[in-house]
Amino acid sequence: MKKVNVLVSIILLSMGIGSCKKSEMSASKTFNVRMTDAPAVYTAVNIDIQGVEIIGNDDKTIMMNTNKKVYNLLNFTNGKDTLLATAALEAANVKQIRLILGPNNTIVVAGISYPLSTPSAEQSGLKLQVNQTLEAGITNSVTIDFDASKSIVEQGNGIYKLKPVLRTIVTATSGSIRGKIAPAGTLALVTATSASNETFTTNANILGDFLLIGIPSGTYSITITPILPLLPSTQANVVVTTGVVTNMGTVNF
Repeated sequence: MKKVNVLVSIILLSMGIGSCKKSEMSASKTFNVRMTDAPAVYTAVNIDIQGVEIIGNDDKTIMMNTNKKVYNLLNFTNGKDTLLATAALEAANVKQIRLILGPNNTIVVAGISYPLSTPSAEQSGLKLQVNQTLEAGITNSVTIDFDASKSIVEQGNGIYKLKPVLRTIVTATSGSIRGKIAPAGTLALVTATSASNETFTTNANILGDFLLIGIPSGTYSITITPILPLLPSTQANVVVTTGVVTNMGTVNF
């Protein structure tokens, strides 16, 4: 009888361990997709977001719970962002994000709204490689940097084309560079260049503020290029640390 009880205990213990492992393996992970932008020289850049899909390590395509609407990209500059979509996932990582656009894309220039023609292939899905490992018990997040300035192609006669330029930012593996240009209102392009010649760009806003986000840790040369007749200014050896905002202070012209 004693042997039977021991055997039953072993079986129950094994079942408990197996159940625990299965529970741990199937624990869902929260995954959010956010969106940000750099300032651009337009009044508004309105993008119609209709869906966000992800592909996990199991190669399954999952449609996320998406906040479907038209977003003005210029509302999300200099550190601001917005939540596009969220999902609870069983997958261990996310390999790819697919951004689905609708037809209601417009640009506002000098108070006049123009349609943004968008190729059907880009409406059906803009693919971004992510390869992000997910952790249970925390909110996993990736931010899409939708570069409005680079994404607009002016073809003349009031015709504008949307050719999205996107990149993904994982905050846990990158840092930021903040600064200010004086006097305020000076239009300028800000470029960070790494030792391997990888570049990251943004524009200063009308107050002169700029923020370069999603910058891998390392040492950079920062070049600020205002419109002529002002000349570019370069600051070398700007160090970026993961999870830290490096403040360059004020650059005077």
